[in-house]
Amino acid sequence: MAGVDLTLALSRAQFIQRVREAYYREEDEVANRRRAVTRVPLHVLAVTSEIYPLVKTGGLADVTGALPKALATFGIETHTLIPGYPSILALARLHPPLMEFDDLLGEKATLRHLEIDGISLFVLDAPDLYDRPGGPYVDENGYDHHDNWKRFAVLSLAGAEIAAGALPGWRPDLVHTHDWQSALTSVYLRQMGSPVPVVLTIHNLAFQGQYSSDLLPLIGLPPEVFSVDSMEYFGDISYLKGGLMTADHITVVSPTYAREILSPTFGMGLDGVLNTRIDRLQGIVNGIDNEVWNPSTDPYLPFRFDMKTLRNKKNNKALLLERFNLQPGDGPLFSAVTRVTWQKGMDMLAEVADEIFYRGGRLIVLGQGDHAIENALKETAARFPGKMAVSVGYNEPTAHLIHGGSDSIIQPSRFEPCGLTQLYAMRYGCVPVVSRTGGLSETIIDANDAALSARAATGFQFHPVRPEGLRQALRRAADAYEDKRKWARLQLQAMRADYSWDRSAESYAEVYGRLTEQRFQATH
Repeated sequence: MAGVDLTLALSRAQFIQRVREAYYREEDEVANRRRAVTRVPLHVLAVTSEIYPLVKTGGLADVTGALPKALATFGIETHTLIPGYPSILALARLHPPLMEFDDLLGEKATLRHLEIDGISLFVLDAPDLYDRPGGPYVDENGYDHHDNWKRFAVLSLAGAEIAAGALPGWRPDLVHTHDWQSALTSVYLRQMGSPVPVVLTIHNLAFQGQYSSDLLPLIGLPPEVFSVDSMEYFGDISYLKGGLMTADHITVVSPTYAREILSPTFGMGLDGVLNTRIDRLQGIVNGIDNEVWNPSTDPYLPFRFDMKTLRNKKNNKALLLERFNLQPGDGPLFSAVTRVTWQKGMDMLAEVADEIFYRGGRLIVLGQGDHAIENALKETAARFPGKMAVSVGYNEPTAHLIHGGSDSIIQPSRFEPCGLTQLYAMRYGCVPVVSRTGGLSETIIDANDAALSARAATGFQFHPVRPEGLRQALRRAADAYEDKRKWARLQLQAMRADYSWDRSAESYAEVYGRLTEQRFQATH
């Protein structure tokens, strides 16, 4: 009979049985979808310049460290090729070599295998290129390594040779490259005539690997790649453009960013190239590793908590204020864990941080980058002693403690492909204040009246991305903090947001499956 609630016409036992049947049908559908995604097993070679927990400068490492574990549930086995930096070699050299490279652009190298935290690594042991002081991209004085052009061309060439079958007994079904540092892998593969499919993920289009075209013979590429349809880029060559022109599929780390980079405003000079490859361009939001970022088990938190014991967060806050020599108080503790750059909007934060202090709040900044902006932040802190602290550098345990003790995280990025910091912060009940751009606009639900009434809000967005916009957002956050019940709801709603890798990994698995199936059909 129309309008009758079916549950009223059923006995309780019948209703429970139908619910169970519906649940198991859904579970079967999910399992069938996972089985259909790929040809099991699927072997993937990832090529990257950094990977957590061994070497990290930003979100790239977190993604390359977490994605292989998430893909394993789809029957996808990933081996990741990584340069042999000093911290990695200390472990890798405990294992015998897999093979030797006699000539990688004039360099000899050894390939070693290492497994750590469930991640399988191929380590490229080339001491003259990677076993040196400093970080992956800069020396101990903060300057770019003079031979980065060669260091990452060699990494890409090694990846291409492995993909083409150089390693006895193992050949991947697909290659996944990340950013400009490994983008040449697909260029080398196409020069070799190899048909192995390649996925290129752009984590930040601003970094493009732009060098003089005079280097082409030194990186083993012919003159014909210096063309508008290949690697030529405003009179130079671009490693990233080479990858964009030769990869079979291109992903960026959020659907909004995928749309933004098709415009001159966000395209960084490559919007024309991306528009020609729009049929191969896809945005997939990053996930986070819920085992690493879990406030109930985090070894870096003196006081662990979950949604039921959120009050413990106040104890972490007190310790955090003490560690950074800030005055105790009941006001909100804001923080920023970020690269200190114009892109991240840290110059705006230096300009408007006083708004926090007028509202009785405190501010901690952890990060490094542009020295002028670092100094501007330090000058602001000097004007407000006991209310603001600036720590130049990055430290993983400290980052966890900041999320675990702060009330709010600030991310005023002028552009942001995805952003992971806001996702980490939400897991820790640290309410984000973000600009409305890229992945930030997709992952944070603004605390407007409608979202608050629906109990869906998870943070504060602002637009336009200018100092006055950030100032207004900080005011809104400080006002919300005054209402303890409202703030607690925001914290809990943020903690409930699910940004695990499950859905994103399924999207990558679908891409892998489609590309490998196309290759299979083309060769049979």
